[in-house]
Amino acid sequence: MRNRDRKIFGVFLAITLILATGVTLSARSTSKENKGAMEITKEEFGHTPDGRTVNLYTLKNANGMTVKITNYGGIVTELMVPDGSGRLGDIVLGFDNLKEYLAGDPYFGALIGRYGNRIAKGKFTLDGKAYSLATNNNGNHLHGGIKGYDKVVWSASEVRSPEGVGLKLNYLSKDGEEGYPGNLNITVVYLLTPMNELKIDYAATADRPTPVNLTHHSYFNLAGAGKGTILDHEVMLNADAYTVVDASLIPTGEIRKVSGTPFDFTKPKTIGAEISKVEGGYDHNFVLTRKAYGLQMAARVYDPTSARLMEVWTTEPGLQFYTGNFLDGSIKGKCGLVYPKNGGFCLEAQHYPDSPNHPEFPSTILNPGATYRQQTVYRFDIKK
Repeated sequence: MRNRDRKIFGVFLAITLILATGVTLSARSTSKENKGAMEITKEEFGHTPDGRTVNLYTLKNANGMTVKITNYGGIVTELMVPDGSGRLGDIVLGFDNLKEYLAGDPYFGALIGRYGNRIAKGKFTLDGKAYSLATNNNGNHLHGGIKGYDKVVWSASEVRSPEGVGLKLNYLSKDGEEGYPGNLNITVVYLLTPMNELKIDYAATADRPTPVNLTHHSYFNLAGAGKGTILDHEVMLNADAYTVVDASLIPTGEIRKVSGTPFDFTKPKTIGAEISKVEGGYDHNFVLTRKAYGLQMAARVYDPTSARLMEVWTTEPGLQFYTGNFLDGSIKGKCGLVYPKNGGFCLEAQHYPDSPNHPEFPSTILNPGATYRQQTVYRFDIKK
């Protein structure tokens, strides 16, 4: 996607977001229909080592669905969703307190940037200049580096709109941070709707050309966080191809059709059905089958034990499907529950990994005067 296409895409996406959300980012009273039905509360969650106060915001709708988000890393710490019997259960992996998040974790529930996924050897060239990023994953750059957006304190304000309640987060990523060029001004809005949707809207501007690839990194277990593995979950991915990777999970440049391979989720199948045929498990970018710009369904996941159903809709061209391969039972999460291998899955809407080094991939370069926009929606229901 070159600059002209990116500008056209930006116009289409801006219109899509306005039509799809109708969100006013400045907090105001809820509509008469929602009054009393949607709630947002705030409490102190702890302090960073340098003394900064971190808060926890609780969003709740009339159905009882509850989302807890902290402005440290924009982390979704809890997501309570009803099952087929109407019982609420927490379906995201995480911790009970800030101290445990500060100690380090595999990006549970966090906002990711400046570049989600991997950049080979932390190096790329832009406008003839070579850049070296922080390397934090087998010599590669992963999820923004040593201190990505998952480890910073975002400024936060409450959002109330006719569509629901939410949290608006802002962060200024300064020129040179983790090696990236340019100051990047980012706004992310989480919104909980009465229809049991968690919407995430991203926007960013830069004063120098820079790669940008923002995403969200919740680990889901629709049976309930800490309740076994996700291998029996049934998954459908709206993708007929994926980006092939090498042993260090860096794209080779090949885009391969999923037909006839273990990567074919075009029809629902369990995660465990063919995972043994994929070395290390699924941790791959799927090329979404898109017919136009705008919000389209990317994935559907169903857990037969709880009857919970989750859909992922996005404006992005790719979706990273990760099956918790690096979890090993050593992490104790909420309520002391152990998170085993394959204890959660991630569906990260994104541009392709290592795109700055692959001109054949859709471009991730944001230029001054343009606005990065993205929307991803997680929709929850039960299968009757």
